[in-house]
Amino acid sequence: MSTPGRGLHGHVLDTLGPAITAGEYPPGSVLRTDELAQRFDVSRSVMREAVRVLESMHLVESRRRVGVTVRPKAEWNVYDPQVIRWRLAGADRPHQLRSLTVLRSAVEPVAAALAARNATAEQCAELTECALGMVANSRGRRLEGYLVHDVAFHRVILTASGNEMFARLGEVVAEVLTGRTQHEVMFEDPDPAAVTLHVQLAEAIRAADATRAEQLTREITTGALHELDILAP
Repeated sequence: MSTPGRGLHGHVLDTLGPAITAGEYPPGSVLRTDELAQRFDVSRSVMREAVRVLESMHLVESRRRVGVTVRPKAEWNVYDPQVIRWRLAGADRPHQLRSLTVLRSAVEPVAAALAARNATAEQCAELTECALGMVANSRGRRLEGYLVHDVAFHRVILTASGNEMFARLGEVVAEVLTGRTQHEVMFEDPDPAAVTLHVQLAEAIRAADATRAEQLTREITTGALHELDILAP
């Protein structure tokens, strides 16, 4: 995935953002805009635009006569998809994957139960289509194809819950699913049992069986945590 707002300042972000999230610039570090502009061979206006993006993520704070100060990790916008992407690309990957997967395990079962009560016929059809796409790409090392349907599947569940807060977590879930694949924290083929659980979950939501939908989703997220124990301990 690309950095938002590609261009010269996007090039700066591709280097500076991962460096900050990886801890190369500890909290409290002061970065000088002029020095950064010279380092990246960009204009000060381009550098200021990059800093504005980092500020929007709460990674840094810019003050006149002080410079650009790296903020403590506790203040970062850890739900920002780009911040997640940067952290997954660095040494913090195991912790980040586990943190996000625990979040999924807390949210998605409840969202699935709500989806079983609230999903429209169109959303049920989309879930079934996504689940079948996952089945079709579950053998032969077709993880990229599998990922497309997996991400879409979980987005639909979060949206179909009818809860706007859950729906907004779609990007977060997409990033953790994408990160697992891109950073090879997946088996060569998805676990057949997990694929089957997704098919059964689509059926449970279509049948408006909230209890079963919640149970199946808990099994899916528990399985994802178990995979991390094996692949990213």
